[in-house]
Amino acid sequence: MPLTKLRILTDGLTGAERRFSLRTLVILSSLPLFGVVAAFGLAPDTNTLDITPQTVTEAIALPTLAAASVDETYEREGELQPGDTLAQALARLKVDDLEIQRLLAAPNMRPIAKGLRAGQRVHATTTPDGDLLAVSFERRDAPTLTLQRQGEDFVAAESDATLESRVVMKSGRILTSLYGATDSAGIPGKIADQIAQAFSTRIDFREDLRRDDTFSVVYTVSYRNGEPVGAGKMLAAEFVNAGRTHRVVLYQDPLGREDYYTPEGESLKKGFLRSPLEFSRVTSSFTNSRKHPVYGFHRAHTGVDLGAPTGTRVKATADAVVSFAGRRGGYGNLVVLRHHNGYETYYAHLSAFASGIRPGRAIAQGEVIAFVGSTGASTGPHLHYEVRIAGKPQNPMAIKLPGSPPLAASQLAQFRSQTANWSEKLALLRGTNLAALD
Repeated sequence: MPLTKLRILTDGLTGAERRFSLRTLVILSSLPLFGVVAAFGLAPDTNTLDITPQTVTEAIALPTLAAASVDETYEREGELQPGDTLAQALARLKVDDLEIQRLLAAPNMRPIAKGLRAGQRVHATTTPDGDLLAVSFERRDAPTLTLQRQGEDFVAAESDATLESRVVMKSGRILTSLYGATDSAGIPGKIADQIAQAFSTRIDFREDLRRDDTFSVVYTVSYRNGEPVGAGKMLAAEFVNAGRTHRVVLYQDPLGREDYYTPEGESLKKGFLRSPLEFSRVTSSFTNSRKHPVYGFHRAHTGVDLGAPTGTRVKATADAVVSFAGRRGGYGNLVVLRHHNGYETYYAHLSAFASGIRPGRAIAQGEVIAFVGSTGASTGPHLHYEVRIAGKPQNPMAIKLPGSPPLAASQLAQFRSQTANWSEKLALLRGTNLAALD
């Protein structure tokens, strides 16, 4: 209907009536339009009740699946998990159970299996049925070991892939502990141990460590086929403790012996370490009179007690020869070391001795000789540590102990040439912004 006619028809209506009439007329005028749209769904004169459903079956040609070739192999790789046995690791790589047993029964397999550690990568080559053709073990400090099947046996051979050494530089800041900071910085535990050992004659990590102390370290990492396989050695390090800067560099002398020195050639290796434990706390000091916690009466305490968990490593504080290793009265398990110039050190209440510790054996400074325990007259795990000179006990925390001589003048030129690069890298790290790592 034309709009002009629509207006005429509505002129005489009230407002409400006009609005109602307009809506009604618009709706009615739209119905033919919707009817036209709906008409497109079906053809005219179609009777939907007479349609019979039909099933159509059609043959489809499928591609032919080729059988697995007898020469086809599968390569699978995994990592040994903590607590894993070799059998468990190979089972995850889909090696047949019977094949695993055959491998483990090989004559040369027992020492190999015992030497495996968590984190090592294992690579297995099998047939489609799971028969084992070869298995390889990556080793940190040696070429990859491969056991190749030959008939019913497995023959071991080392790969000719050489290890590549790369230099890594990292920095960190102490918030709670040295090992917390090195973990956060992604520094391997082996390198963290070397940091603690190198600075142990200058920094007491039990008492001297401060929040916001900073450190930088340059070290090597071994790579094989582009993958890291283990940390190497610390080449240089800097530690800023309570505002005081300490630096070390690694030097190899003409005889091949390696040790850490200051960049000026001063030896960091003192005659005695400040403590036989890396981290501990003094629970009882040296004194001429103390009420014994077990016996109940007063007597001299001829050393210091260092509190630490059972099993903590005990290190020799200086080069020495073992003069005693065994059980002795209230000391419990005891190691006595004899040093130069009439010095002796005592390590008591031990839970166990390190392998090979016996009288007459030569011991190097920092070598692990025993483990913290609570044997003898002891109320809890700790290390009783004594220093004696000419048989007389001295206060280990107060006595002035002898140091090591600096490099000979004839070696200084070689020393500077060999260590200059590491000192430059430390200076480069010093200029970077240190993130708070912990």
